[in-house]
Amino acid sequence: RLMPELPKFDDDDLKSYGDEEEESALSALMSVLATQEFLLENILECIPVGEFAVIQPLSDEFCLVLGYLLTWKLTLAFFKAASSQLRVLYSQYLRRTKSLNKLLYHLFRLMPENPVISGPTSEVPNKDTKTFFTEEIHLDVK
Repeated sequence: RLMPELPKFDDDDLKSYGDEEEESALSALMSVLATQEFLLENILECIPVGEFAVIQPLSDEFCLVLGYLLTWKLTLAFFKAASSQLRVLYSQYLRRTKSLNKLLYHLFRLMPENPVISGPTSEVPNKDTKTFFTEEIHLDVK
C-alpha cells in the first residue's frame, strides 16, 4: 500500500541534489536490494545457471530468497508509481549495478526443473502429474 506513495518523496529529494549526489539520494529500497543480492550470491555461488538449487522451506536460505523476491516485487510496484525522470535514474542505477542480470541468474538457479502444480495432498503422484509446463495458464490482464 505504501509503495505508490514513496516515489513522491524521492522526486522531492532528487530535485534538491546535483548529479554527483543523485546516487546517494536513491531510495533505501536499492540498498536493501544490494544487500540481499550479496547474500543470495553467497548462497547460490556454487550452483551454475541451468542447475537448480533446492531450498528447504522455512530454512534461513528460504527466508533470504523470499525476502529477495519480495524486494523485487516492491521495486516493480515502486517503478509503476514513479515519474519518468525517477524511473530513468533508478533504471540507470540498476543497469550500472547489473541488478537485472543478477535477478535473472538467481531466478534460473531457483526455478525447479519440473514445477509441479500443487494440489490435494491425498493424491498419489503418477505419470499424469500436472506441471506449469503441461497445463494451459489463463492470465487475465486488467
